[in-house]
Amino acid sequence: VQIACEKVKGMKELQQGYNLVGLSQGNMVARGLIEFCDEAPPAKNFISIGGPNAGVASTTCAGGPWCAGTGGVSGVGIYSDYVQTHYAPSGYIKLPNDIAGYLKGCRYLPKLNNEIPGANNSIYKQRFTSLQNLVLIMFANDGVITPTESSWFGFYQDGTYSKVLPPQQTDVYKEDLFGLQTLDKAGKVKFIKAQGRHLEITIPEMQQFVVPYLIDGAPNTSASQVVH
Repeated sequence: VQIACEKVKGMKELQQGYNLVGLSQGNMVARGLIEFCDEAPPAKNFISIGGPNAGVASTTCAGGPWCAGTGGVSGVGIYSDYVQTHYAPSGYIKLPNDIAGYLKGCRYLPKLNNEIPGANNSIYKQRFTSLQNLVLIMFANDGVITPTESSWFGFYQDGTYSKVLPPQQTDVYKEDLFGLQTLDKAGKVKFIKAQGRHLEITIPEMQQFVVPYLIDGAPNTSASQVVH
């Protein structure tokens, strides 16, 4: 995020503000740009495509080679200093049966979501709620993001892998930790469902759900949910 932050601040064409698109893990960097980047130009619209926004509740990583160093699907050591330092995806692994370990050991997502007890940063929330639009695109047949609803900030209820809470029923929403509730109640959040697998977004879907938010005068309707 710090590398991206310096690049953005150095680009003259972005100084009046810019629109931001995140793809999968790239959403973690994009959100970090919005919340953590001091003295940066403002992000106007943020379009999240298949992002692990509320975390990923599995360490299988769709067969990613980094999993071998984390104890595989068991999650052994996922919140250890070594794993958190060496394997980027571990920074957004949220195991529902180890929320205490997540809050204590996970180095990135708890900070991004303002979840760390006693360490809430109002500046992160202020920056996130300054967005004109937050477009959340979830893939109906996503086999990478677990649960799929994480792309909408939904997630498993603490302690279970069986009950998925919609975004409005999660603690981060109800407590408005980073401003998701504020944006949603202002009609600035678009919940969109694409029918493909992970990142299989079609050109018509791009034209309908992404392109309008990349131009000046992007739509900002009162409707907070669009389902395709």
